[in-house]
Amino acid sequence: MGELLRDWRRRRRLTQLDLADLAQISTRHVSFIETGRSLPSRAMLLRLADRLDVPLRERNQLMTAAGLAPMYSERSLDHPALHEAYAAIELVLYGHEPHPALAVDRHWNLIAHNRAVAPLLAGVPDFLLARPANVLRASLHPEGLATRIVNPGEWRAHILHRLRHQIDTTGDPVLQALYEELAAYPALEEYDETELPSSLHVAVPFRLRSELGELAFISTTTVFGTPMDVTLSEVAIESFFPADAATAQAMRAFGASLAPDDPAQGRMRDGH
Repeated sequence: MGELLRDWRRRRRLTQLDLADLAQISTRHVSFIETGRSLPSRAMLLRLADRLDVPLRERNQLMTAAGLAPMYSERSLDHPALHEAYAAIELVLYGHEPHPALAVDRHWNLIAHNRAVAPLLAGVPDFLLARPANVLRASLHPEGLATRIVNPGEWRAHILHRLRHQIDTTGDPVLQALYEELAAYPALEEYDETELPSSLHVAVPFRLRSELGELAFISTTTVFGTPMDVTLSEVAIESFFPADAATAQAMRAFGASLAPDDPAQGRMRDGH
């Protein structure tokens, strides 16, 4: 447990003194916990994990390593206890139409999406959409969306930067393996990651050639604010908004073609 705690402290670039100040305990106490000379109570371990912003899954690992029972449940999204939470996810996805929105898990595997995602995925081979379909892999794979992305260098740099940040935050080896896989894909366009986006951008745009024409989106990420379940804490909803007037018009026209009485038509649940 002490080794795990020390790893999280270093990952957050904090000294023992920094953590002691944040947790309002002595530096000696932090040192004793990290070296195994002192075993913290559940309350103390939760306080330290909170100050270090340790994800719920890894908080459970700390508890187990300290000989304590895990604090947070982990249920599948189809569990009755998470029914209302999943209903909220679907409400956000469907309510975002005619614009694309999708829900992903901790490793960027697709959980569900609304009908406006379908035009974006047209032409993506089945092996990239087979469960569990990974949206980052489908985006950057040379047989996926990569050849249809108008700004492939910029978008690739954005994805890899975001993934590196997530790895730094969580220390997840699965994300590290995903990063190495994506980084090994051939770059379709040279791009200096130190370059600043154009001053015309308010965010890094996702530009794609599609059956609806050339589309440009900016995205937002939504997470549950106070999750107490591991699975729920790792769900993120990616919502795409038109980045220009042409995209807004194209998506409005697409939305007009959708059947208003069948919100589930075209929606995909990936294993939940």
